[in-house]
Amino acid sequence: EAGGALRGPGVMAGPLLQGCGLAAALRSRAALRPLGLLVPPSRGVADLGPGHGDVALEENPFYGKYRHKIQELRRSSPDVFESRMEKRTEVKKQPVGYSNQGEFIRCMEEKARPTFFYLGSKTSKGGFTKDKTLDSILNVEMVKEKSAEEIKQIWNQYFSAKDTVYAVIPAEKFDLIWKRAQKCPSFLYALPRKEGYEFFVGQWSGTELHFTSLINIQTQGETAPSQLVLYHFPDLQKEKGIVLMTAEMDSKFLVVHEAQCLANQVQLFYATDRSETYELVETFNHRSSEFKYMSVIAELEQSGLGRELRPGQVSDKS
Repeated sequence: EAGGALRGPGVMAGPLLQGCGLAAALRSRAALRPLGLLVPPSRGVADLGPGHGDVALEENPFYGKYRHKIQELRRSSPDVFESRMEKRTEVKKQPVGYSNQGEFIRCMEEKARPTFFYLGSKTSKGGFTKDKTLDSILNVEMVKEKSAEEIKQIWNQYFSAKDTVYAVIPAEKFDLIWKRAQKCPSFLYALPRKEGYEFFVGQWSGTELHFTSLINIQTQGETAPSQLVLYHFPDLQKEKGIVLMTAEMDSKFLVVHEAQCLANQVQLFYATDRSETYELVETFNHRSSEFKYMSVIAELEQSGLGRELRPGQVSDKS
């Protein structure tokens, strides 16, 4: 959203595409005329021998030029000649939509259509993309002519069809998040579960925010793998006043609405106007002995961000 709110999967909507008009060639009979030997000979051409007088080969505009070669082919390789004539018949019986020319034109149309996104921008399944850039996802040069609102719509429409988390964050809000991330690069987040809360540690690495569960860190230390990565792209921040965000996640541990809850908490704790809320982040980074886990849970409960994950426990508050 324009306010930076995060959205999950929604109604299918693809990138904005424009056709190039090559289909007009389908209306040209000349473009579909078979060439060479793939046109039947005319009735009464005696020098082709019996059995071929009912086929109009001489209708082919190239017949006169290749007449002697056609005759020689029939005399020296009658099997080859018959085979080519049969293939010609098959081609002629095919509807226009199934002709080779039609398939070629459709293929060229698909390749010629401009798109704002690259085909290789799908989120990875077996791991996380290293040093992911906006240029690898979006045709930045193409969208530079668009307004911030148009880019937001393009970004949201494209990722609404993806099983991931995404956002368009206003520049001033990301400035606040980024400034605080430099001073406090890590924080503890609480994810509501049926049986309670599961804690995740979020660690900034450049403009990437990596999440892994607290139990992973306790058991594996520095080698604990990321389970969710939020990618922030400030490429258009100065010119358009927006920062684009998308994510990759390990689907064995998190589903989209859980990842969305964690991503929303980044704005809750790092972009808040309440000094008491951000103070929790400062305490975790600089005064860890004073940090209380339950303070995070209390803030999360107050914000209501986890309600959709635990609907049974908030029905009496609705």
